[in-house]
Amino acid sequence: MDRLKEQIQFLLEIDRLKTICRKNYILRGDRRENVAEHSWHLAVMVMVLAEHATAPFDALKAMKMVLIHDLVEIDAGDTFVYDEAGHHDKYQRERAAAERIFRVLPDDQFRELLALWEEFEARETPEARFALAVDRFHPILQNYFSQNEARTWRDHGINRDEVLEVNAGIEGGSDALWEYVKELIDQATAKGYLED
Repeated sequence: MDRLKEQIQFLLEIDRLKTICRKNYILRGDRRENVAEHSWHLAVMVMVLAEHATAPFDALKAMKMVLIHDLVEIDAGDTFVYDEAGHHDKYQRERAAAERIFRVLPDDQFRELLALWEEFEARETPEARFALAVDRFHPILQNYFSQNEARTWRDHGINRDEVLEVNAGIEGGSDALWEYVKELIDQATAKGYLED
């Protein structure tokens, strides 16, 4: 019973992820996306886009990564990908959060989730590289196809070079997604969503 109670406590704890908002807006454009919605969308993207990975990978493992990698934002908050200052201590804040949140689970599951989180952060395996690719791909789709015409990019004065630089890691997980992203960035620049 103790094991079950620890697992239930963890499931209750992660409900808080639904209250953490990201900078990006949902496609309808009327509200910002919460982190739980983002994580769910990434898991579906891994399932649907797996055939476009640069290297063979374990899709189930990558799905686990995208479902748990942002749980740390319950404590650490969401660090905007274009926020240079916020990235200085991001790893330390998120690592401390991972320790606290995953430790609610029984020890074997704590170690499994912490290892998956660390693997995602290291970006050295095909699973982590593809997980990162969809994590970066998702907000580009949201910005480009949003009914509010790239409001997140425009509100924060993000330019074409910044989008290319911050999202270059997509190429490590999927050449096809990276080629598509570059086309979207060209089109976004032409439409005035991004400054050249």
